[in-house]
Amino acid sequence: MHRGALTSRGTITTVLILQFIPLILFPPESFSPTTQEWWLPILLAVLVLIADFQLLVRRSSAAWPWYLSSFSQGFNIISRLMMLWSHATKMVGKESVVNWPYILLTGIAIALSVGVLWYNELPEVRQALLRTKPVAQVPPAESGKAAQSSP
Repeated sequence: MHRGALTSRGTITTVLILQFIPLILFPPESFSPTTQEWWLPILLAVLVLIADFQLLVRRSSAAWPWYLSSFSQGFNIISRLMMLWSHATKMVGKESVVNWPYILLTGIAIALSVGVLWYNELPEVRQALLRTKPVAQVPPAESGKAAQSSP
């Protein structure tokens, strides 16, 4: 199956860089030092940073950077589902009200993580990122001269 624009180097690089968004998409109060949830998005973002460095800068052909990225996105989905139940409502005065911003951000982040997981698991994406420029070949006329001049 040919996926054209999905497998271009620019698209792959963009998705690998933008995969930070679902990991850090939390309401501002989640990053307060008084909560216990601020460290997880930072840890997952660091893991993705390591994976992106290996894939984009070092051009590693190893599978572990892909696994690290998938682990981060999968863990993001699981942790958000677990935190959703405790953050779905909040107390305003003496009343419990639905925390719509948190629910919407969680839904968007989960959907983005699922999209990144799907995209990163496409075999065409991994193959396209591994492709390098072809090595310049010596024209046949020059290779014959080189063979004649060698002892």
